[in-house]
Amino acid sequence: MLSIGAVKGIEFGAGFGCTRMKGSEMNDWMEMRDGRPCFITNNAGGILGGISTGEPIVCRLAVKPTPSISKPQHTVDEFGNDVEIRVYGRHDPTIPPRLVPVAEAMMSVVLADYSIIGGYINPVRI
Repeated sequence: MLSIGAVKGIEFGAGFGCTRMKGSEMNDWMEMRDGRPCFITNNAGGILGGISTGEPIVCRLAVKPTPSISKPQHTVDEFGNDVEIRVYGRHDPTIPPRLVPVAEAMMSVVLADYSIIGGYINPVRI
């Protein structure tokens, strides 16, 4: 996910919020359903130690705003002089909504790649 432009952070499940949880709160509790163990919660976001738990994979991305804006900004030119620049023209300030299908596709590619090269993954609905 970090190879996608504008992505600056990623978290799975409870993510960074787990730093404010106790171990007893973070643990994904299990119970028996239809004769098999099932998770009650999914704080791990479907990933524990880099291995799928079989639960849905839940990840969230932090995306930076578009820096190409018409507001004057300070920088340095090729000669080392302090200068002010302003970007003109139409630049898309709505990267985050358009990133969703890209991130979903990236997750699909990674899971497909792993299922072919790295090992077996149970069929999942993506």
